Amino acid sequence: MASGKQTPRQKMINLMYLVFIAMLALNMSKEVLRSFGIINESLVEANEKFVQKNEVAVNGLIQKAKESPKQFNEAKGLATSVASLTDSYYQYLGSLKDELKSTVDDPQDYESMDKSAYLDQKMISSGNLTKAGEKFMNEMEVYHDGMLKLLGDNPKYLPITSVLGDKFSGEDIVDGENVTKKFIEYHFIGFPLISSITKLSTMQNDIRVYENEILSILLAGELTQMVSMTNYTTLLKTERGAYYQGDKFNGEIVLGRTDESTVPNEVNLTLDGRPLDDSDYSIVEGRVVLNVTAGQAGEHQIEGELIFKQNGEEIKVPVNQSFSVIPKPNQAIVSADKMNVVYRGIENPITVSMPGVPGNKVSASAPGLRRIKGSQYIMVPKTGNEVKINVVGEIDGKKFPSSTTFRIKSLPRPTPTVRGQVQEGSAIQMPKNALKVSPVGATFENFDFDITPVVKRFTMSIPGQPAVVVNGNRLDRKAQELLDLARAGDIIQIFDIKADVPGVNVKNMPAILVQITN
Repeated sequence: MASGKQTPRQKMINLMYLVFIAMLALNMSKEVLRSFGIINESLVEANEKFVQKNEVAVNGLIQKAKESPKQFNEAKGLATSVASLTDSYYQYLGSLKDELKSTVDDPQDYESMDKSAYLDQKMISSGNLTKAGEKFMNEMEVYHDGMLKLLGDNPKYLPITSVLGDKFSGEDIVDGENVTKKFIEYHFIGFPLISSITKLSTMQNDIRVYENEILSILLAGELTQMVSMTNYTTLLKTERGAYYQGDKFNGEIVLGRTDESTVPNEVNLTLDGRPLDDSDYSIVEGRVVLNVTAGQAGEHQIEGELIFKQNGEEIKVPVNQSFSVIPKPNQAIVSADKMNVVYRGIENPITVSMPGVPGNKVSASAPGLRRIKGSQYIMVPKTGNEVKINVVGEIDGKKFPSSTTFRIKSLPRPTPTVRGQVQEGSAIQMPKNALKVSPVGATFENFDFDITPVVKRFTMSIPGQPAVVVNGNRLDRKAQELLDLARAGDIIQIFDIKADVPGVNVKNMPAILVQITN
């Protein structure tokens, strides 16, 4: 406003201007309070849906553990522990919200919930926490420490534990004016009542989201393991057990499950009409392994059924197979356990056998091949494009040589990840704070071997700023400072990613893009 002597008319205009500004601020305050209330309603609705979804997931794991205890017992134990810890803290936060709402006449009248006195006096007294404040911090600590103990150092849960550790640590916070404040003081003291209620709903939402993510990881992990192609092997199905030279071979290649979870509840089998008892077979990794003598030369018939219990019902799988006993072998059989090639620099499992020859009378040799036990071998090829496996079987002092050639391939190009996420589409959507603590990783997608490259270095850039090189797999201080300059909608580029697999030359990876969402 102008200084110096003012006319009465000018003074009146100035006074009206001040009144207008005050009214505008008052209306804005009401709009903000109403917005907090609307946000809280959305959070409450979302939380109720998460409660229902998580309960269904936990009950599903409990049911699966009853049907397949070996496969799901561990997952069920973690799921129920996480659910119990989450429920307890969720209910405490809910009771605190109910108490705050009881201090107003109408909990839906958000514009009237602008006072902070009740919560201020409940939590803080003379700069120190009251008993209620100490209980609030203790409940948070019990949840925080309990979750970290349950999840441990498992890398599958790192995206959860890193964020959970920051949000619920309860540590003092330095505000924008460089003043250190207690957790409660920073988040609740001096704020309108509806703001504090919304904050509590946000905390409830956070813990339900963590619970949901953990349950999703547990269920997806077990189901992925069950349907993983590493749990299958190829089987040859034929109309009869042996063929004469010159016959048309009409065999079929089919897949068979070999994982430990596929265990029949009951086995009813006969060999040439003779019932097999428990001593005639054993169940190993989902396979019914017969422990019977081959018998005399000729065709033998195995019939019966395998009975599985699923969802309280009996599923009967018929068995009608035959095998032939021949006096002497005519060729060796060598098969890669996981694929029809071997990969350079890593351990490839190989099974070597020869029909009609005991395992201790079969030997195999090749560059990089070593025996583990019985017919199980490990091959680690180094150079070249092919490797020949020479097999010799011995019966009655006579040797039967054979050989098989495998192609040698290099490992595929790994795919970069951020917080375990692979870029699908234009860019990964992620909050800035989440990116700060998220690991940069690499994975071999759709690869049968359980190998994870370790990221040693990468370069990060944001629009309009020089790129920085980061040693390790997480953003260091310089990278985080650079990230602070990014704005919502900016595309963060992570490139020149260097990863390592011991003993293997890992191919260069493409860049990965992350779009900042806030």
